[in-house]
Amino acid sequence: MSALGATVSTIVGVQITGPGSELLPVDGAYDVFIEGGRISDLAPAGAVRPVGEVLQADGAWLIPGLWDHHVHTVSAALTRQREPLGAAESALHAAHIMAGAPLLGRGIHVGAGFRDAFWPDEPTLEMLDEATGGIPTYLINADLHSVWLNSAAFAREEITPPDASGMLREEPAFEITRRLAAATPDDDDEAVAELARHAASRGVVGIVDLDMGWNADAWSRRVAAGFDSLRVEFGTYPSQLSRLIETGWRSGDRLSELVTVGPLKVITDGSLGTRTAACSHPYPGDAHNHGVLTIPPAELVALMTDAAAHGISCAIHAIGDLANTHALDAFAVTGATGTIEHAQLVSAVDIPRFARLGVGASVQPEHALDDRDLSDTIWSAQIARPYPFRALVDAGANLLFGSDAPVAQLDPWAAMASAIYRTRDGRSPWQVDQAVDARVALGASTHGGSTAPGRIEPGAVADLVLCGEDPMTASESALRSMEVRATLLGGRVTHLV
Repeated sequence: MSALGATVSTIVGVQITGPGSELLPVDGAYDVFIEGGRISDLAPAGAVRPVGEVLQADGAWLIPGLWDHHVHTVSAALTRQREPLGAAESALHAAHIMAGAPLLGRGIHVGAGFRDAFWPDEPTLEMLDEATGGIPTYLINADLHSVWLNSAAFAREEITPPDASGMLREEPAFEITRRLAAATPDDDDEAVAELARHAASRGVVGIVDLDMGWNADAWSRRVAAGFDSLRVEFGTYPSQLSRLIETGWRSGDRLSELVTVGPLKVITDGSLGTRTAACSHPYPGDAHNHGVLTIPPAELVALMTDAAAHGISCAIHAIGDLANTHALDAFAVTGATGTIEHAQLVSAVDIPRFARLGVGASVQPEHALDDRDLSDTIWSAQIARPYPFRALVDAGANLLFGSDAPVAQLDPWAAMASAIYRTRDGRSPWQVDQAVDARVALGASTHGGSTAPGRIEPGAVADLVLCGEDPMTASESALRSMEVRATLLGGRVTHLV
């Protein structure tokens, strides 16, 4: 029996499922042979003698390794150490939760996961000060686009509160999360290693890391220290683009066996929860609020032109329909390759442009259910389509699923369940006409996405997952609780039960 860390040569007795399985010559169980980190052969169970290290599958279902195409790795890792605020029912409730939060190593309180769009009261600096006193206290929104600080935290950061709310939004908020993440790299790396082990336990073999730091050094440091749980494609932000260009690296270049240069990440608008996503129609109650474009269209074109000229793909954050239109326009003008991240509200005329331009739709299905009530209220006046997964598939777009962790849990099974069934927690399905089938959802959860899904076939990289149930037929609840019996990275066991 194989053990954690072993390099497997033969997997015995698997049921192969997912994209491409319909082409298998016979039904029933198979043995899978691995050589040099790739699948070398498939044979009906027992037809060929097993070789080398053997992993007994005992009838488990075999699928390609899963990817999360949008992770803020350090923030997701550190969230496990922060006070959870998802249950906060009001600003006052959140402030009182933080009053009892444990002190972190630097003598600060940090909470994460609040959703103030649902609160009946408004956050204020005075309210948070009264609850937390002189201990620097930071509350990070679930969508990462705002941070609520008390006076002691503002003093610690040497920042003047912008108004009586104590709330920082967009770039000032991102700066705070960067500072919190960068303060203790050794602790961060241990937290990242733990997050990676958790990801492997859910069948994840790779992530696209869109942390806001200079990720090349961080991942080189982690690999040198022994990190070997996941493949990583790391993003770079506009402030670091010239530094990336000076290295001569292009997207797809490998820094190590596991670490690859990824895209230029550009945030072009805000978020639904903070009512800053750039939309064609105003938000309710404020005829002048259409959200914000954080990068002017001309500047976006200039950035993407520079990236494309140096072989760097682009990952463009666009949530509102106006932001999506500008992002697609920029892809058309520059000829850049890459993805639009989120694509949460898309005009009907823009949906076919994803496929025509070869732009991937990097979406987070759990967000659709997190935001269903906000979409039905805050976006009630919008005529564009929210979370139009099926429409994008029907138009030929490539879907790539992710979590945006820590905004949602790093769990591809939850993403697949939300995309297929459009429901969670027993609620009626939301906009079920935008559901996708299981084959599309599984493909979107592999490295190539829905139009180029991973397959179990000779020559394919042996990034593999053994599941307790067939994901092609599993119910919503069964997907969310899917038993992952083993995860293999290039044939090496990174998780085993």
